[in-house]
Amino acid sequence: MATLLYRLGRFSYRHAWRVIGVWVLVLIAVLGAGIGLGGKTQESFAIPGTESQQALDRLEAVFPSVAGASATAVVVAPAGASIGSEKATIEELVTAIEKVPGIDSAMSPFDQYAGKAISDDGTMAIIRVQFDGPSTDVTDATIADLKATAEVGTAEGLQVEFGGQVFQETSVAITITEVFGVIFAGVVLVITFGSLLAAGMPLLSALLGVGIVMGAIMTLSAFTTVSSSAPLLALMIGLAVGIDYALFILSRHRTQLAKGEDPEESTAMAVGTAGSAVVFAGVTVIIALLGLLVVGIPFLSVMGVGAAVAVLIAIGVATTLLPALLGLAKGRLIPKEGSRAWKRAHIGEVSTGSTTERAHRTMGLRWVTGVMKRPVLATLGVITILGTLAIPAMSLDLNLPDGGSQPVDSTQRKAYDLVSEGFGPGFNGPLIVAVDITQTVTIMEDLDSIGSQLRGLADVAYVSQGFPDEGLDTAIIQVTPSSAPDSLETKQLVQTIRDLAPSIAAKYDTPITVTGTTAIGIDISNRLTSALVPFGLIVVGLSIVLLMMVFRSVLVPIKAALGFLLSVVASFGVVVAVFQWGWLGDIIGVENPGPILSFMPIILMAVLFGLAMDYEVFLVSGMR
Repeated sequence: MATLLYRLGRFSYRHAWRVIGVWVLVLIAVLGAGIGLGGKTQESFAIPGTESQQALDRLEAVFPSVAGASATAVVVAPAGASIGSEKATIEELVTAIEKVPGIDSAMSPFDQYAGKAISDDGTMAIIRVQFDGPSTDVTDATIADLKATAEVGTAEGLQVEFGGQVFQETSVAITITEVFGVIFAGVVLVITFGSLLAAGMPLLSALLGVGIVMGAIMTLSAFTTVSSSAPLLALMIGLAVGIDYALFILSRHRTQLAKGEDPEESTAMAVGTAGSAVVFAGVTVIIALLGLLVVGIPFLSVMGVGAAVAVLIAIGVATTLLPALLGLAKGRLIPKEGSRAWKRAHIGEVSTGSTTERAHRTMGLRWVTGVMKRPVLATLGVITILGTLAIPAMSLDLNLPDGGSQPVDSTQRKAYDLVSEGFGPGFNGPLIVAVDITQTVTIMEDLDSIGSQLRGLADVAYVSQGFPDEGLDTAIIQVTPSSAPDSLETKQLVQTIRDLAPSIAAKYDTPITVTGTTAIGIDISNRLTSALVPFGLIVVGLSIVLLMMVFRSVLVPIKAALGFLLSVVASFGVVVAVFQWGWLGDIIGVENPGPILSFMPIILMAVLFGLAMDYEVFLVSGMR
């Protein structure tokens, strides 16, 4: 491996413009393909095999009018008036909503099948809106047209707000924050190297690699569903490892230059030695990211593959493009005698100054020396600090976002708050109980009996009457919890209904399943929570095996695995304390502390593992 990389580094150095030209052409081709095909990310959190998803798939086949995406229009009467006195205006609003392209139906709160759609005080009403297809098929134009219908009510003094799954912001978009991250990385590199030329190389190579992987993901999204979190994870991993890999090789190169090595020979040696560590570290991260395929969650699999490709490209860029850039720079990267880079290359050596002899001791050397004097104390200190930070992780609560997590000035947040105030928080996320009625002849009687049984459960605020489909295959019963959609009580209610299903099936010969937006979100969160352990085992197990192969050691891999796990739980603890409990949330603008986004822990583990393995391999190989 080292010999092959040595030759590759020398070849890239000698044929700099050819190598750079190839990478630029690849970048243009991949980005061009992605832009030309017009691929876009979209959120699809369907997980095959969950009860809620199977029930929804069945409803789409036999009861399509209730299987599509849904929304609610919340109408508040003017001060001193009631919903009843505004019936004509509300009916006009319902008609306007039904005319919106992409809307299947809108149920007036005065409809006999509307259930509890008017608040007890008579000042608020809910219009239930059903779309033609799933939320992934609802266009921005449809949502804009739906919001525009509010003018029908506001013109008469009504307050109209919209909420529901199609208004929830579940995407994890790339924002200006990432740009600031790149700028900050550039500043750190300039300070580290003391040279704009040296600082720019890792950043340039990492950005080129990220550009290629972004183009590849855009191209892929034109043919399959790609979550918005996939390019974000690929970007974060790509920038992190791209800068790290180039930085490690470049640091080795400058150290050798400071000791008098020829630039070409130094480049080849740096790629052959430090490049070997880069390849091993990269392969470890790639295998771990591909471990997401084992979890069996489609959108996570796409995320893992995308991030793995980003790491693979980062390895290629660091071992070919970087030495090509070094070939253009030639001897201009040689550190000046007395500079920080020159001193780092001569750590511990004694040089003669104008009056005294002094040893070149950097801050890093002083830090390590201090730690090595008290290794047990340092170890206990780190474990104590990170262990304390990890304590909140035991309260980690995962869920998909709902209206309560949206900005306070958004229509979906206003609708959520109004419904919670006028009806109860559970009305923001009703459950759908699908009943198989193919084996019963007393359909309505059985549905009434099942409904009565469901009303007797804890945390149930309202149960609608049963509605059979036209083919008398399936009926639905809407169960509204007393608690909010993201609450623990609602999760327990879903499980209680499922535990009740076998006895209902035996008594009425009518199997039941629980589905709906809330149930699907709960199932996704549960599956993702259960996926953390096998993913963690895969990551830790692979890291131990691969590090044993690289270092021929047992202690180093075990220490690396324990350090990674401690870092993960400490990170989870900080996330829970800030974003779930709200500690110090005001400082960084956390408006609504609550459950953590379901797939955040997976992303966090992947990013942390990538960095942890990089630093482990780089530091230990450097020590050896």
